[in-house]
Amino acid sequence: MSENEGAEHFYEDELVAPSWLNTEFIEGVLRSHEKAPELEVTDLKITPGSTKGDHYASVMFRTTAEYTTMKGKFTKPLILKTVPDQEGHKKDMLSNSHLFATEIGMYSKVLPEFEKILREAGDSTKLFVPCVYHSMEPRPVLIFEDLVPQGYAVIRDRPMTPEEQTAIFTKLAKWHAVSMKVINEQPDFLRDFKYSLFDMPNFMTGDLVITGMENFVEMLSVEPELTKYTTYFSKIQDTYLSQMLEEVNEFRNNWQPDGHYVLCHGDFHHRNMMFRHNKNSGAVEDVMFVDFQVCTVSPSSVDLLCAVYRLLEPERRCELGKDEINLYFSVLEDTLKKVDYKGEFLTQAGLWQGIHRHKNYDYFMMSTFLPMILAEKSNAFKMDDLVKSNDFRKKAFFLDVYQKEIKKLLPKFEELGYFDDI
Repeated sequence: MSENEGAEHFYEDELVAPSWLNTEFIEGVLRSHEKAPELEVTDLKITPGSTKGDHYASVMFRTTAEYTTMKGKFTKPLILKTVPDQEGHKKDMLSNSHLFATEIGMYSKVLPEFEKILREAGDSTKLFVPCVYHSMEPRPVLIFEDLVPQGYAVIRDRPMTPEEQTAIFTKLAKWHAVSMKVINEQPDFLRDFKYSLFDMPNFMTGDLVITGMENFVEMLSVEPELTKYTTYFSKIQDTYLSQMLEEVNEFRNNWQPDGHYVLCHGDFHHRNMMFRHNKNSGAVEDVMFVDFQVCTVSPSSVDLLCAVYRLLEPERRCELGKDEINLYFSVLEDTLKKVDYKGEFLTQAGLWQGIHRHKNYDYFMMSTFLPMILAEKSNAFKMDDLVKSNDFRKKAFFLDVYQKEIKKLLPKFEELGYFDDI
């Protein structure tokens, strides 16, 4: 990328690579990875790793290294993730977090074990892209193969097709099933995966989170079709976040015998997955999940509800993702049998009961993330503005596209008895 070409599409801290990200560093990484001490990097191109909105809790660069070994000349496209060097909010937020330790653990320990279990069961599903290098010192760094040259891409500016959604829920079910086997047979294996999105420094006290329900109640109070719900949400406004955290952390703090506990991705949305389609037919060949920084052992509803709100279109969301989650359960059950899971099997009704029990997480997604998601998708606002300004977020609650959904979702919740306890 030439100087400042398309700069407005990237985060400022990704426009210029840090001084340590140079030929010497990448040469050392590749020498170790290729087991070729004679390897020499002959050319290195470094560009921003992704566009604005694709990620926030890291700094990413795309590097293409041309190099020679005794075997000849080669090219290696790579993605590098690290922490920000520039002073500011991102550096403050990430400096004391567990994000990189969690993701390194996922790439180096957990996902290889999960794939091994699937392979032993005759399932060739790929759960992760190979990690080329990882380190926590002198700074957190992760380097893995770039999926773009392999035909993968993030879906942008269009709804996902039913085939793509099937691929997502199928792979998620297999991941969750294997994690259930590991939790049952190796209870200490996932012990360190206890930090969710909500454990990020200053996240729960940030303006974006604490104003969500406040803005939601304000909107309810002035919309004639919705005012009847104002009393209920006003009463829970000051307590629902703490109750939502109890739901997310239920496995560790309030284990339930009928709970469905899995290793959750924790931030399950379309920008954290890449698809490969057949060049001729357009059929989905694979979906690869990425960004494992907040993986945590939690109820499966953490991923499933995130998927309902952040992956499905309104007509499917207003059905609470019924078909997609039932598909997930079918694949989950089948995979548990294949991997010889010896724990207690969950029923489909039990899965839904668990999802409904975690209604405060539902409320969080509905009141905090959904208005921003719909505002961005409808091109009413930019996500950066929504994240930074409550004035923009307030306006998002009054968009027709958001209110149309709420007028369908709240009666559904009422039918399920969500409002019976107040």
